[in-house]
Amino acid sequence: MIIEEWVNGVRTLRAPTEAELAEIMTAEDVAAAAKAAFDRSVDIERDRRIVAAFTFAGRAYDFDAASKARITGMATLAGFALGAGAEADDLRWHGGDEDFHWIASDNGFVPMDAPTCFAFGQAAAAHEAAHIFAARSIKDSDPAPEDITDDSIWP
Repeated sequence: MIIEEWVNGVRTLRAPTEAELAEIMTAEDVAAAAKAAFDRSVDIERDRRIVAAFTFAGRAYDFDAASKARITGMATLAGFALGAGAEADDLRWHGGDEDFHWIASDNGFVPMDAPTCFAFGQAAAAHEAAHIFAARSIKDSDPAPEDITDDSIWP
């Protein structure tokens, strides 16, 4: 809610004070606002955890927006390559003149054949999905956890 005021003929907008809110908000309004704030904080923690590095085959990999797009693209290409007959241990399945590698979070080069790259994409998708479903569970929990950054409530 925004409060409109006119001061010396100039229109101003401001957020209501706590006292003004207490006068106009019902208990249900307060509870709904608290629930919305809690849910938003869970979303923020979920998103922070999703973009954090995830682990595949014992190595950590970045999963920011650009990394996610790259992983999705290469995993899709790997799936097509598998459909076209790419085999395990073939590191040139991507059509290039060099063996295919992915760069891990530690900047190390990790060779990947098509089945491995496809599984890598599946692991990345599972990482994101696990956090989305965990967030939903946290939002629905009763009572709500006191500390939504507690690692024990996340995958």
